[in-house]
Amino acid sequence: MKARPRIALIHATRVAVEPIESAAARLWPEAETMTILEEGLSIDRQKSDDLTLALWDRIVGLAKYAECAGSQGVLFTCSAFGEAIEDAADGSPIPVMKPNEAMFDAAFAHGDRVAMITTFGPAAGGMEDEFRAAAAARGSKAQITSYFCEGALDAKRAGDGATHDRLIAELASQITDADVIMLGQFSMAGATEAVRAATSIPVLTSPEAAIHEMRRRVEKSRRGAASC
Repeated sequence: MKARPRIALIHATRVAVEPIESAAARLWPEAETMTILEEGLSIDRQKSDDLTLALWDRIVGLAKYAECAGSQGVLFTCSAFGEAIEDAADGSPIPVMKPNEAMFDAAFAHGDRVAMITTFGPAAGGMEDEFRAAAAARGSKAQITSYFCEGALDAKRAGDGATHDRLIAELASQITDADVIMLGQFSMAGATEAVRAATSIPVLTSPEAAIHEMRRRVEKSRRGAASC
């Protein structure tokens, strides 16, 4: 029997677990997912304006752990560790992905005015830098404007998904000068339906784009290995 590809999903908060596991089960049922939750990452990231060396080393170490556990691909689901994830990817023989890189590519196709809603404050700065770097690399003139949804993540963590979704949808309804709206965290995926009902602007989410791109990279890597 052909071995199922194992994909490691690395989380800094438990509210990101269900959205990506659901997307993986729906879009890539042949894959075996391995969930790694390290909540200390988000706790410690909130204590510092910058990504510390200790946090950097933990991100690289988690990617290496996933590789040693037999993973064929690694997907981080927290947006606040971009540079460290890039470092992990550079040193890994398997695909290692940041959470939003695939969604950024999709956003470029919609136009140059891109709005991004986030619920975890420390994530925005790094994501904006990643977006601009991706736009420059692709020759896109796209510009990003970030909007922070106060209180949404606290509601989600408290188990109040309805309030989480409502707050994000209310914020989205106030955005008028954008060609596309991105929901910046994996944990926001559950609000997609409410957001789309609140605005006529196209709405993109991370989990689906990430699974499609991870599948493409892993299958390409496996084909390359088979031909050696």
